[in-house]
Amino acid sequence: MAGSEAAAGVGEISLKDQGNEFFKAGNYLKAAALYTQAIKKDPNNATLYSNRAAAFLNLVKLTKALADAEMTISLRPDWEKGYFRKGCILEAMEKYDQALEAFEVALQYNPQSTEVSKKIKKISQLARDKKQAEEVERMRSNVDVAKHLSTVKSEMAEKYGGEELGSVLFSFLVETMEKAVKTWHGASKVDPQVFFLLDKEKTDTEKYAPAVNIDKAFESPHTHSNCFSFLRQYAVDSFSKAACLITPKSSISYPQVWKGQGFRKWKHGQSDGFFIQFESPFLRNLWFIPCSNEKGKALCRDPEALDIGAHELLPRLFKE
Repeated sequence: MAGSEAAAGVGEISLKDQGNEFFKAGNYLKAAALYTQAIKKDPNNATLYSNRAAAFLNLVKLTKALADAEMTISLRPDWEKGYFRKGCILEAMEKYDQALEAFEVALQYNPQSTEVSKKIKKISQLARDKKQAEEVERMRSNVDVAKHLSTVKSEMAEKYGGEELGSVLFSFLVETMEKAVKTWHGASKVDPQVFFLLDKEKTDTEKYAPAVNIDKAFESPHTHSNCFSFLRQYAVDSFSKAACLITPKSSISYPQVWKGQGFRKWKHGQSDGFFIQFESPFLRNLWFIPCSNEKGKALCRDPEALDIGAHELLPRLFKE
């Protein structure tokens, strides 16, 4: 009996050592298989579960790896290694808060471990980065410019009284602005365009499109003047009720800082972003939407109202 137990012990060690050799060689699948064989012979050996957890982690079989880490902990609850394995697996799952908890328990059982201390520092930063990235994504997905345009909404209601046109114009402005924001979020840019609110009954839609590209408009005084003349006539001929000009700040080379009034009138620094100029017979408004790169993703900030008298991109398109 004693001889058979000794033989089983040698076989068990042999399987574990073979598994370790394959693990070191990077053959994690073979290592896991050998650890599995060893576990069948010695199902209460925490080290074997810990080793197989490491092999499964390298194979990105994270659910199996986590189960083995939990088994390691249940078999040896005072052993740092089980918690360390669990922390590494939860890190791979991007469950950083839970991973941090596991590493902190590991540190309690082995306060001198520099490996665990480094992990805690790394995971703490990853957790902060993840929270910031989630916040950026939340801000990107919850585009709501209407709440920043209450003043314009009131002006439109005042100008048009109870007429439906006031709400139609406001909806047109909001939809155009939100579309531009989403475009920037997707491509980190917008193309210079003018969007027109066409008359459903009067506009010849085969001849007049709801959007006009103006990518050459700001290249020189000449192209700027020609573009303005074309757009003003387009607004008349298409029976448009309003228009929205969308232009990235990077495309503005003329007029230089608007009408030569200098940088003293510009209060938004070097921020990247784009302009939105709203044109209608009774109202004209201008906004700048600053844009930045946060955690590798484009993020548009809230629209900031500008003085259209100082910063207009194009002169008045509609006659009063």
